Amino acid sequence: MSEEVDRLLQLALDKGALKYGDFTLTSGKKSSYYFDGRILSLNPEGAYLISKSVLPILQQARVEAVGGPTLGADPIVASIALSSHINETPIPAFIVRKEAKSHGTGKGVEGLLQSGSRVAIIDDTCTTGGSLFQAIEAAEEAGCTVVKVVAILDRREGGGDELRKRGYDFVALMEANSEGKIEVAPGM
Repeated sequence: MSEEVDRLLQLALDKGALKYGDFTLTSGKKSSYYFDGRILSLNPEGAYLISKSVLPILQQARVEAVGGPTLGADPIVASIALSSHINETPIPAFIVRKEAKSHGTGKGVEGLLQSGSRVAIIDDTCTTGGSLFQAIEAAEEAGCTVVKVVAILDRREGGGDELRKRGYDFVALMEANSEGKIEVAPGM
């Protein structure tokens, strides 16, 4: 797996998914760097590398569905679902809306998510964990058990630690150090 994650990191640098400057993150925190995971997950090679790296993690956890918060997780869960089908180990995908629809069925979760399923929650980036916790809550409210939480990048600003503290099995493919240098996460 480390070969794929090494290549994913190089692709992030080559395609400009990692930018340096003055940024305000979704959490409201200021940062000297910004990681745009969508540049990777919407890139053909990036989507392939993400799904190839994450699929074994999900299979080992015996995950029955994978989902995450819209918009960051949308292309990620779609590529994982496709790869799982190609590998004849189907893992359906679902997407958690920021808020439930006010029309139609009023769903907050899109996709076929069955109560009692073992699920993974994934997002492109983990800073405080806020988006991941929202998706976890939605999956648990749907009667599912969250057995794995995955981020493409852990910014190492407390979110991953808080997930683990609350008992979730959290892993990231890449992580940042205090200077914003992105490296392949240990164990990947």
